[in-house]
Amino acid sequence: MIQTNLSTRPFYNERVVNLALTLVAVVALAATLFNITRIAQLTRRDSGLSTQISRDEAHAADLRAQAARLRATIDPKQIELVTNEARKANDLIDRRTFSWTELFNRFETTLPEDVRITSVRPKVDTVKGTTLTITVVAKTVEDVYQFMANLEATGAFSGLLPRDDRFNEQGLLETIIETTYAPTGATGTPAVPR
Repeated sequence: MIQTNLSTRPFYNERVVNLALTLVAVVALAATLFNITRIAQLTRRDSGLSTQISRDEAHAADLRAQAARLRATIDPKQIELVTNEARKANDLIDRRTFSWTELFNRFETTLPEDVRITSVRPKVDTVKGTTLTITVVAKTVEDVYQFMANLEATGAFSGLLPRDDRFNEQGLLETIIETTYAPTGATGTPAVPR
C-alpha cells in the first residue's frame, strides 16, 4: 500500500476554511450594518435634542427679557411702602386675635393663693409667636415656681424662665417671668386647688 501523494498539487480540504471565513465576513457585515443604523438613529436624536435645546434657550432668554422689563416698571419705593403697610396690617391682625379674656382665665385657674400678677406685657413675633413678660409678687420662691409649673401644665405656655428676682419694699419677692404663649396648642387648663 502506497502512502505518498503522487499528485503535482496536493488536495487540501478548503471547504471548512472557506465556510469559516464566510461566516466571519457575514458577522462582520451584520455588525457593521447594526452600527451604521445606530449611528444614524443617534445622529437624528442628537439633532432633535439640539433643536429642542435651542428652542428652550430662546424661550428662557425671552422670559428673562420679559422679567427684566417688568422689574423696570416696578417702583422700589412703592414696594417698600406696600410691604410696610402689609406688616402693619398683619401686626394689627395678630394683636386683634390675642384674647386677653382667655389669657386671664388661664391665669385665674393656675394662680396659687400667695401669688399676685402685677403686670403682663405681650409681644407678638412672627417667628417665635406670642412672648409674654409677666411680673408676679409672691411670699416665697416656691410659690413662684408652683405658678410656673401650673402654667406649663396647661400646655399653652412653654419655655418659662424667671428673668429677674428682687424683694420689694414690703419684703415680697417680685419676679419677672418670660414665656411663649400659644393658646391654640393648649391641651386644656387643669383646675389647680387653691
